[in-house]
Amino acid sequence: MSVTKKVPKIADPDFQGDHQTANESWHAFEIMAEFVGATESLKEITPAVSIFGSARTKPKHADYLLAEKIARLLSDAGFTVISGGGPGIMEAANKGAHPGISPSVGLNINLPHEQTSNPYQDISLDFKHFFMRKVMFVKYASAYVVMPGGFGTLDELLEAMTLVQTGKSRRIPIILVGSKFWGGLVDWFCKTLIPEVMIEADDMDLIQVIDDPHEVVAAIFKHYETRGFELSAAERKTQLYL
Repeated sequence: MSVTKKVPKIADPDFQGDHQTANESWHAFEIMAEFVGATESLKEITPAVSIFGSARTKPKHADYLLAEKIARLLSDAGFTVISGGGPGIMEAANKGAHPGISPSVGLNINLPHEQTSNPYQDISLDFKHFFMRKVMFVKYASAYVVMPGGFGTLDELLEAMTLVQTGKSRRIPIILVGSKFWGGLVDWFCKTLIPEVMIEADDMDLIQVIDDPHEVVAAIFKHYETRGFELSAAERKTQLYL
């Protein structure tokens, strides 16, 4: 007994292939347009500090209030403050920077459950592509300040560490705020990753754990006190290939 396989009918496979190729080409142009637009909007904001943390942190939470204070200190010290533009720690960062002397920037993206733009942004950009938004966080940051957060915060932290570790980005201060929150992760890095030779002991120098907001600002200035905030020609070239 023979069995005849049923093959689904495709109206015009050549047309479908062409249509898909056209969609992908237009998508590539869309990505280029998003990159160019963001670059033009942000090219004058440096020096800047990107602040990360949970979108779920409530306004009365100690982490929210701490992020707000750090952002105000940074803004008054001359740093543009960049956040993801949403609620929680992102809102706290923009809220703290907004009344300061330097711009408050939000790099917004629409998410199904959490992301709504906060009202404390002097410069507000909307992104369709997560990866393009992440490039902008790194491209213009003179430092990273990482508050307590979840998967998204960990993603930004580890990506920044990886880019610096591998030489794909210039060396910048990466500051974890909250020794109680971050202590377990840092301990795991030291007691598991280093002995297993997954990272080098010197890689731990990529991060600092600081609790006091004034010390956060001081640590950033200390990093740049002998070289200034202006990128060298080599660093400018490196930033092109993030």
